[in-house]
Parts: sequence; structure tokens; C-alpha cells
Amino acid sequence: MYYLGIDLGTSSVKVLVINQDNKIIGDASREYPVSYPKEKWAEQDPTDWWTETKNAIKDVVTKYDIAKDGIKSMSFSGQMHGLVALDGNNDVLTPAILWCDNRTEEECEDITNHFGQDKLSEYTGNKALTGFTAPKILWVKKNLPEVFQQIRHIMLPKDYVSFKLTGNYSTDVSDASGMLLLDVKNRTWSKEMLDYLGIEESMLPKLYESYQVCGNVTPSVLEELGLEGEIVVAAGAGDQAAGAVGTGTVVEGIVSVTLGTSGVVFAAHEEYAHDQENRLHAFCHANGKYHSMGVMLSAASCLKWWVDTVQKGMNFEDLLEEATTIESEDKNLVFLPYLMGERTPYADPDAKGAFVGMTMLTNRGHMTKAVLEGVSYGLKDSMEILKDIDVPIKEVRVIGGGAKSPLWKQILADMFAVEIQEINTNQGGALGAAILGAVGAGHFKDVAQGCEAMIKVTNTVKPNPEKKAYYDEKYQRFTKLYEAIKDWYKL
Repeated sequence: MYYLGIDLGTSSVKVLVINQDNKIIGDASREYPVSYPKEKWAEQDPTDWWTETKNAIKDVVTKYDIAKDGIKSMSFSGQMHGLVALDGNNDVLTPAILWCDNRTEEECEDITNHFGQDKLSEYTGNKALTGFTAPKILWVKKNLPEVFQQIRHIMLPKDYVSFKLTGNYSTDVSDASGMLLLDVKNRTWSKEMLDYLGIEESMLPKLYESYQVCGNVTPSVLEELGLEGEIVVAAGAGDQAAGAVGTGTVVEGIVSVTLGTSGVVFAAHEEYAHDQENRLHAFCHANGKYHSMGVMLSAASCLKWWVDTVQKGMNFEDLLEEATTIESEDKNLVFLPYLMGERTPYADPDAKGAFVGMTMLTNRGHMTKAVLEGVSYGLKDSMEILKDIDVPIKEVRVIGGGAKSPLWKQILADMFAVEIQEINTNQGGALGAAILGAVGAGHFKDVAQGCEAMIKVTNTVKPNPEKKAYYDEKYQRFTKLYEAIKDWYKL
């Protein structure tokens, strides 16, 4: 038997296969375009997701010859927040407005001013951000009233693909947490938010836990895919929650750090908890519990900028080696990693990056290392907020492209003063989705068992206690810099 994990990303969909022996068989990917019709806009055609998901499923079925032994389940990891609006005939009314679309600053202000931040946090657990779904709905209502009047179904990107597979309108609580429509603490739709937007609960999909079965693949889709038998579909999860399942971050005390284009600090916890200032996202987790998440908009992309743009022509490995072998630390040099604005902890789209504290002794190695440290300090901001809300941090698992750097992992271990764990897979959301589907099919009794079976710690990077004072002092400099120069960003 086989279990498929469908990772619906922003630029491509990946379908991963695991078998009944808990081995990853392989995967296949298909790409689709993103449209940027205006400044701050980002859109996609949902039918592209469906077309390429079908193609990717066909690819893995053919490539690994898995049809004959049977596919037992499918589930999802999905790009979050995107607005998919269907009419009464289930036709797409408008291009999907994506998570990275920033046209809704005015709508976020409207929502916050209407409720006040305290009430908004009480109703949804979060603040209004341009990426979230509710401001997008309000934008459509204000700017495309003829479209708004035709909306009969509102869903998220992965849920559109799930609907095409099963014919059912469903979502999961982890992905719904990022809509600003969910009462996260009570895992139900927020009546106050629905009333404000002027939408009915019947327009929203049925809520499930991520591992629960929300339907079966329909006979017509089975025929189209060249498959047979009963294939259950589990609701799946938002990409970060699914990615956390794919790293085994489902037990309190384990924190995952993603060093991708953006940076994510993700902590699982047993009970609902939220930061009073809403600097962290307070979301439902894919294992039936809760999680907190901090997001910085530029992480490994800062290093990519430094290598590809500023040090153009230099070898990536040589620059990192240079940073590793510098003879002395530069305690004055600090890099602010806000190349695309920032979300946690400042939620400031106007924030900018900067090098501060250079002297005649500063060299390229110092500056390369400062970039790594600056991103790490940005991640530490989220770590400190987790401590403020009493979320324990016992071990940290690092994934993403930046996790390939031994120097960066050592910096994180020293700065966080905690062991950094390396694991046996970097499949993230696709693996998490496959595990969720396998739970829905009864192969695993719960998400924790699935993670224990699939994910193993392969190495640990231990912190150097002699570095603690150095990083603590530089972190104090780092935290003061944003406040000192933030008004300059507005000039």
C-alpha cells in the first residue's frame, strides 16, 4: 500500500510517496505560473493547481509503478491564506489572491479599527495582516461587489484541490487559522468575523482536524488518474504545520527553524497560548493541538542577496569558508535582515536592511558572518517571545536550504544556547502530508506515531558555552537598532 503527500506550493506542486514499510519511495513535481498584474498583487489560476496536481500524481504512479499495489490515501500541505472564490456552479469567480499579495493594507486597518486589537485577538487569536484571507474577502467586497455577490464557496488553495478530488467542501483547522476567520482557541468559525464581512457560515468549508478523512477520491477522478479502489483523502494542513509534521515537531519542547527564503520558528504546544501583542501567530496544529509561529520575511534570501548581488562572481562555499576562518570576532558589526520588510516581531512592511558598526578592520568574512548572525538574531526574536508565553524550548530542528551550512547551524546553537538537531529528511510539507494521510487511512494511530516511524535524528550540533556572552551582548545591540532607525524608513 502507498500513501501520497501532495505539497501545493506557490510555484509548484510536489507529490511524495511513502509505503507501508514507512519508506519514502520518491516524488514528482510540476510547475505553474504566478501572475503579478499590479504592484503588490500576486495571483494564480486555481485550475492550474488542479491540472498540475493530476499530472504529478500520474507521474509518480507511472514512475514508481504503484497503481498495482494500491494507493490507500492522499493528503495535503498547502500554501496558506490564498482566497479561492467559487459561484453556485463551482466555477472560479476570480484569480486566487495569494498569501504574498499585499494589496489589503487598507482592509487590515479597517478590520483592526472596527474591532480593536484586543477584541480581534479574542475572536481570532491574531492580528490582521495583508497575507491573511479575511482582508482579501473585504477587498473583493469593496472593489468587486458584483463578484462578491456571486460567491457561494470560500476556500483555501489546497482545499480547492481536495474539492476537485472528493466533491466535498472541507478545510482543516491549521490552515483555517491563517484566514482570520477562525476562533483558534475553540477551533470553530468566528461569528463576529463572519458577521462583519457579511458572509454566511454555509459559504465556508466544513472544519476537520488535519488527519481526519474528509472524503474519498471520486470514481470519475479515479478513472481520469488511471487508479482503482477506495482512496481516502485526509484534510491536510497549512504548509508550515505540515512541514512541522515532516520534521517531527509535534511534541511540546521541540521547536523547528526553517532557513528558507523566509525564516520560520515553529513551536508545538499542548494548550492554546498567544502573545498579548500578537507578535507570533497563534494557530491550531496538525496533530490536534496548537502551535505558535514567528515569521521573518528574509532569511536564507539575505545570504543569497549577499552572494549573488553584492559579491557577484564569488563562489558561495568560498565566502562561507572565509566567514568560518576569520581570526577575530567583530562585536560591533550588526546586520539587520529586513530586505523585504518584516513580520515578526514588528509587522513592518517598510523595514529595511542595514550593516551597522563597520570599522577599518571590518573585512568581507566579518560581513558574511554578520549576515548569518543577523538572520539568526531575527529568529531569536521569535524564540524570546516563545519564552515569554512559557512555551518550552528543549531541542531545535533546522531545515531549509540554509541548514546545509555547518557554520550557520553552529551560530544558531551558540546563540540559542540549545542543541541543534539534524534529521534524516528534508522533505518537509510533502512528508508531513503523507503522514497525515496515513493516519487518516489507519496506518498510524496518530500523528506522533507517524513522526516517530518516519523521522530520525541523525546528528546534533552542541552549543559552545563560551560564545553565550558574546551573542547575548550583540543581541542587545541588534534589538535596539530597529527602534533607533525605524523612522528613517518612512522618509
